[in-house]
Amino acid sequence: MEYTILILLLPFLSFLLIGLLGTKLKPVAAGAAGTAVTGVVAVLCYITAFMYFGAGRDASGVFPQTVAWNSVWLPISGNLHIDLGFMLDPISVMMLVVISTVSLMVHIYSFGYMKGERGFQRYYAFLSLFTMSMLGLVVATNIFQMYIFWELVGVSSYLLIGFYYTKKEAIAASKKAFIVTRFADLGFLVGILIYGYYTQSFSFTPDSSVMGVAKTMLPLALGLMFIGGAGKSAMFPLHIWLPDAMEGPTPVSALIHAATMVVAGVYLVARMFPLFIGYAPEVLHITAYVGAFTALYAAVVACVQSDIKRVLAFSTISQIGFMIVALGVCTSADPHEGGLGYMASMFHLFTHAMFKALLFLGAGCIIHAVHSNEMSTMGGLRKYMPVTHVTFLVACLAIAGIWPLSGFFSKDEILAACFRFSPVMGGLMTFIAGLTAFYMFRLYYCIFWGRENKELHAEHTPHEAPKSMTFPLVFLAAVTLVAGFIPFGHFVSSDGHSYDIHIEAGVAALSLCVAVAGIALATWMYLREDRKVADSLATTFSGLHKAAYHRFYIDEIYQFITHRIIFACVSTPIAWFDRHVVDGFMNMLAKVTQSVSVVIRPMQSGNVQKYCIWFLGGALGILVMLLVI
Repeated sequence: MEYTILILLLPFLSFLLIGLLGTKLKPVAAGAAGTAVTGVVAVLCYITAFMYFGAGRDASGVFPQTVAWNSVWLPISGNLHIDLGFMLDPISVMMLVVISTVSLMVHIYSFGYMKGERGFQRYYAFLSLFTMSMLGLVVATNIFQMYIFWELVGVSSYLLIGFYYTKKEAIAASKKAFIVTRFADLGFLVGILIYGYYTQSFSFTPDSSVMGVAKTMLPLALGLMFIGGAGKSAMFPLHIWLPDAMEGPTPVSALIHAATMVVAGVYLVARMFPLFIGYAPEVLHITAYVGAFTALYAAVVACVQSDIKRVLAFSTISQIGFMIVALGVCTSADPHEGGLGYMASMFHLFTHAMFKALLFLGAGCIIHAVHSNEMSTMGGLRKYMPVTHVTFLVACLAIAGIWPLSGFFSKDEILAACFRFSPVMGGLMTFIAGLTAFYMFRLYYCIFWGRENKELHAEHTPHEAPKSMTFPLVFLAAVTLVAGFIPFGHFVSSDGHSYDIHIEAGVAALSLCVAVAGIALATWMYLREDRKVADSLATTFSGLHKAAYHRFYIDEIYQFITHRIIFACVSTPIAWFDRHVVDGFMNMLAKVTQSVSVVIRPMQSGNVQKYCIWFLGGALGILVMLLVI
């Protein structure tokens, strides 16, 4: 598969071409070039997936881990070196399909959504850079190559979130995302260095001969790596950057913060899964508890948000929590014994990418129609936007876990894995699934039903989005409808062998009942125009409602810690010491040097007689010193 280099090379060349030519290219030409290249990359990814899975399993019954190409990039010492390559295995091939599909839909969608925007060419250049970075991350042959592309993804995200660089909110959001993820990535880098030092390899599967020495340090190394994944995937308490990242263009939210970038942490844990399950199972279980708390926290916050994109942002955080939990509850590599969660996590990653991208792109159509993110400006939009309405409903039903949509199948597998691990974990995740159904249909009813804002709509009548924006909605809705019937376990499983998905009747019935109950509750509270029940509950539990609306003041706590403690008690004294002691000492040396130079300046007057006097005086001085000694 020598052509696989083109999967990374083409979007990089697209980034260089569009970025360097800039405004010399017409917006239509820049968009067409970026979209065409992404389309070619998507076709190459589909061909790769077809050829890889079509080739079948090897003699041991697993899909082989194939390295299309690999070369030593940077020798370090001994056997330790950094390679660059292109690796194909079930999860990397699956991610190639996800990234290329969502990226292509976003490129097409952006033709309509970003039309007339200043910096249109720059936007498409950044999209190409992000696509290349994310593709490079998932096909990395070693952990250090993954880290290189990991950081490129961070840079791309910073550039895209801050696309509207004239808005203070966008500037602050891009910096916040970059800084928070950089702190997390410091843990990732330290973990990589510890891992490389003790295993003498950056490979995902180091030689078994070194594992006896390295296994005592692997839990620490893997735990530190998970910190990097927790930052990228917005796990609590490193989640604070994701809601603010909604300041970027809505298609960016669909691409980065729903389908690809935020699942990088999930992909990292899945990629290192053999090491987690073999040498650090306790760390793997800790990730499950972190994911469960994050999923619950984000779901509660999503129930009261009024900004449509922030509801979806917290929904994303919660769904990523589901994927992390599914990986964390694995107790073995055998899916029949305790590795069901691995397959379930990857399955949900695939289905969630499609319907969450659909939700964000649908939200973009709605914002495009009413020129606002606030749900109070919406209501009754179903008659103005029929295509957006139907496709948005499909996505809401999928994420709620309603049969036969894709979300039902993938979430059911996660809940089954959780119940195998612990009834408490299973019950908690089922409750969160019910909250998901509730807040998503709260969002749906507030947008498409309920009270119409007739005054605002009289000034600007809502309208359906252009076809360049509705085509991706229809395509993603179609995938969402059928993706659940893919025999996913035949392609991806924790031990590589084929696994037949079995719907556990008890778990499926319980999850369906909880989902229907959540939808029914949302219908009772938000379908009617007066919404007296919702308003009454908000008043009765005003303290809880206010705290959830303000995200339980986590951002304020960070502000207090950074400004009142770190800045005031640590940074300010250090800055004073640097300014007055360190700089003062250096300034003193400069002043003393200047004063001495003024004193000795007459020695270099250019007068030969004075030079003779200084010469003779110096010679006599040296002679006297020698006689004395």
